[in-house]
Amino acid sequence: MRQVKTHAMDQAPNRQFLDDITAALNWWRGAGVDHDYLDDPREWIVPEEEQDENGDRLPPRRVPAAVQEVVVPTRIDPALLPADIDAFRAWWASETLLDDGGPTGRLMPEGKVGAKLMVVVETPEAEDRERLLSGPQGRLLDAMLAAFGTRREDVYLASALPRPDPVPNWRAAAERGVGDALARHVALAAPQRLIVLGGNVLPLIGHESPQRAAVLRQFQHEGLTIPLMAGWGLAALLQNPRAKASIWRAWLEWTKP
Repeated sequence: MRQVKTHAMDQAPNRQFLDDITAALNWWRGAGVDHDYLDDPREWIVPEEEQDENGDRLPPRRVPAAVQEVVVPTRIDPALLPADIDAFRAWWASETLLDDGGPTGRLMPEGKVGAKLMVVVETPEAEDRERLLSGPQGRLLDAMLAAFGTRREDVYLASALPRPDPVPNWRAAAERGVGDALARHVALAAPQRLIVLGGNVLPLIGHESPQRAAVLRQFQHEGLTIPLMAGWGLAALLQNPRAKASIWRAWLEWTKP
């Protein structure tokens, strides 16, 4: 009768091997090592929203680099002022540092470069909507120009501030650098003569306020010198008709041959 070989699974367990493993474990227990340790720490409890499909913690999200702090200028930089009159007018219409009101409602200067006369007033008047000095102050100016032998169309007309303001903050305007902008404006317009109406304009361009109704000065900027006549503002002249005589006398002295 043929004998059948016994499969390995039917063989008796290797008691010697089991005894060796048991002895080794007992030796480690005797040495005080009764747990399995890893060199790297493992977080066993991870919130579900922070787990991947294997239950491990998701890698940390990349935190964007800190946004570089943007320094907002608080004063007009003379070095950045436009160098030609067309660019200056565009700048005048949009520059936020000129005032706090934004570009809407600003009144643009009028006239051609190189005019025989430039007139600068403090602000547009309350009635102005589309054109500078379109109310009572404008009518007074037109009368004065007619007496001077000229007309509005032949002069360069501008204002120190871009919009009507019943109570301008002239100190804040000076701190913003509006005087530098005005000086550049005059230099770019390049008139033969300059009239400034309003005592708050002269300090912006480096002069003291006139104590009389009209005074004669010189405008100097970056090597440019222009004869200057300064007088009271148009609103003050409307309230003090006698001051018009002082303006007239100053004009005659200023323009005599």
